[in-house]
Amino acid sequence: MKHKIVVEPPGQNARTIIDTMSRNCYNSTFVYPLVIEDGEGCYIKDVDGNVYLDFTSNIGSSPLGYKHPDVMDVLKEYSNTGVHKIAGQDFYCREHAELAERLLSIVPKGFKAFLINSGAEAVENAIKIAYRRMGALPGVSCINAFHGRTLGALTFTFSKPVQKSNFPELPVKRIKFCSSDDDPEIDAVENLLKENKVAFIITEIVQGEGGYNVASKRFIKMLREYTSKYGVPLIIDEVQSGMGRTGRWWAFEHYGVEPDIMAVAKALQVGATLYRRELDPGQQGVLSSTWGGGSRIDLAVGAKIIDVIRRDNLLSNAERIGGIILKALRDMADDSNGKVVDVRGIGLMIGVEFISKEVRDSFIINAFKHGLLLLPAGIKVIRVIPPLIIREDEVQEGVELMYEVLKVI
Repeated sequence: MKHKIVVEPPGQNARTIIDTMSRNCYNSTFVYPLVIEDGEGCYIKDVDGNVYLDFTSNIGSSPLGYKHPDVMDVLKEYSNTGVHKIAGQDFYCREHAELAERLLSIVPKGFKAFLINSGAEAVENAIKIAYRRMGALPGVSCINAFHGRTLGALTFTFSKPVQKSNFPELPVKRIKFCSSDDDPEIDAVENLLKENKVAFIITEIVQGEGGYNVASKRFIKMLREYTSKYGVPLIIDEVQSGMGRTGRWWAFEHYGVEPDIMAVAKALQVGATLYRRELDPGQQGVLSSTWGGGSRIDLAVGAKIIDVIRRDNLLSNAERIGGIILKALRDMADDSNGKVVDVRGIGLMIGVEFISKEVRDSFIINAFKHGLLLLPAGIKVIRVIPPLIIREDEVQEGVELMYEVLKVI
């Protein structure tokens, strides 16, 4: 399969659906008028028959692409299940147990799991676990962080004003997210913890919504060193970067550190808060989620995704193909006449920074019209996050499309 534009998007079928949604639904974060109907491999088909090469993976939530045979087998297996959604914190099911077991096999030893529904909910429960241990003290997050939009997680999000305006906050302190080892503010965490009692520090390894900024190794190691020294839980948000996206199961593995608590979602199909056993609240009802784990189907697909990533060596593929994309996009930057100012990332989590927001936005829209799906991050960055199954010929196809788009913006 290759990209194919048969009707200038949006076609008539797409316009009809978009008009209906515009009349009846809040205009949230829609980027361009794509109305999805189907998909296969690294490609998505819209309701008018256009086929797009997908470099978004639905923000990482489709790590095996679309219509993957192993996932389709799971869906077929559950097509006759009468009870596919349960109150997952009130009743038990085999799928919940199996996903927890799979998940704990790929995280540091000595962790426990709490399965919920989304990344924001994973962060909410991560901070609750820390508060339960440390008390109602301020939490600490980074400038340009994104940890979710529910009110607790939103306190520690700090990427765009529109996400926070007029919403209340929990007590919070902020530090700079350092992407260079010689950043003059890299030791801010030491001074902060010397002078303040805090409940936790939460950080991403690669900032997602904040612009695909990659943390310096020294910065992350200092966070781990000083949170350990002062007895403060370190929460690492792996909602977007986890499950093989960076060529390791978890982005923190590139840094030689381990968190005390971690938030997981997207590629897992459900949300999960993972924490060291000694941080367990030890009392029933402290943590709860009516639809914990989403549904039995989501749980079963999540477990299958872990199995396939392991079986098919997709961590290695992410690392190898990510290196190919990174080099190709840096070559593109050199040929962009200054339109592209930086390319950065780890594995298949790559950000391309443009000279301005206007140029970035034009690039995304024109890429869509040419048959390539991309999404924004930060102020003037696009994220390149194709499915972990992507092949070299598909990379070549995508890069050629990006070169075509550069000519018209």
